[in-house]
Amino acid sequence: MTIVYAVIIFCLLIFVHELGHFIVAKACGVKVNQFAIGMGPAIYKKQKGETLYAIRAFPIGGFCAMEGEDEDSDEPRALNNQPAWQRACILAAGSVMNFITCVVLLIVIAFWVGTATLTIDQVMEDSPAQKAGLVSGDTVVSIDGKEMGEWNDLIEAIGYSEADTAEITVLRDGQEETLTAELEYDKEAGRNMVGITPVMKHSVAKAIPGGIKNTGTMTVMMYTVIKQLFTGEVAVSELSGPVGIVYATNEAAKSGIMYVIYLAALLSLNLAIINMLPFPALDGGRLLFLVIRLFTGKRVSDETEGKIHFIGICLLFALMIYVTFNDVIKFIIPIF
Repeated sequence: MTIVYAVIIFCLLIFVHELGHFIVAKACGVKVNQFAIGMGPAIYKKQKGETLYAIRAFPIGGFCAMEGEDEDSDEPRALNNQPAWQRACILAAGSVMNFITCVVLLIVIAFWVGTATLTIDQVMEDSPAQKAGLVSGDTVVSIDGKEMGEWNDLIEAIGYSEADTAEITVLRDGQEETLTAELEYDKEAGRNMVGITPVMKHSVAKAIPGGIKNTGTMTVMMYTVIKQLFTGEVAVSELSGPVGIVYATNEAAKSGIMYVIYLAALLSLNLAIINMLPFPALDGGRLLFLVIRLFTGKRVSDETEGKIHFIGICLLFALMIYVTFNDVIKFIIPIF
């Protein structure tokens, strides 16, 4: 199942990325010569109109081959003959689609997990909450006189309180009751606990902003890691390639399908961000050259840009070989 999950994730993320380029290219009237998922020899191909659609043997890549993408073309519908804004939209579309995929997957997770309410679901046996008289079905109104708006407010008020007890006001059978619970510090959680769990509400209206918020948090986290790579706070040896992803998929699969979906969301956002970096051969590098040409005209020829992108591809392949070698040392060799 690990291999199945890994192949599905690879194919899904690559398909979504290339589909973004394909849809916007077609919308802009650009000629697409081939749309392929996978690399290596074609195991299925079909010509439909001007585009050859193909599925290739190895699910480790894919491409949307547009006329005039890497060379000068006299074809009026070639990419190199389109206005700069259209070329920018086409180049950015792949990463945008991966970003949207991440948002959608995190919305699915947020809906599946649910949103914590202030209604108590379970009271742990012999916990401070049980000793205080809290019961399942109570709705927390306030803590130490401070009104609670959501479950996170409750965690903040109890978890990081410096007092030994907390005055918990709950709504029970339409009446408010105030109970006193002792606070126990949980070393593993790093905060105070009283021993209650919330009722989870499954709502699309709550899941959508939750998924968007989590995507934003994850984006900030990834840019922080990229910054740390450049400052040396994070070593290049900590990066992972396909082998590391398969290993992570295996670990996620052990915990359940939701963890696999979360990993897919993480990788989709990773693909979106990495592809937009201003590095040759990446979409961000091509966008950079597009901006340069807006100010310099044809001083940077298509041939020169092509050579620079080729060097970029070689460097990326070298990096991939390096991280794959490290992955084998970290994840494969210890098994033997």
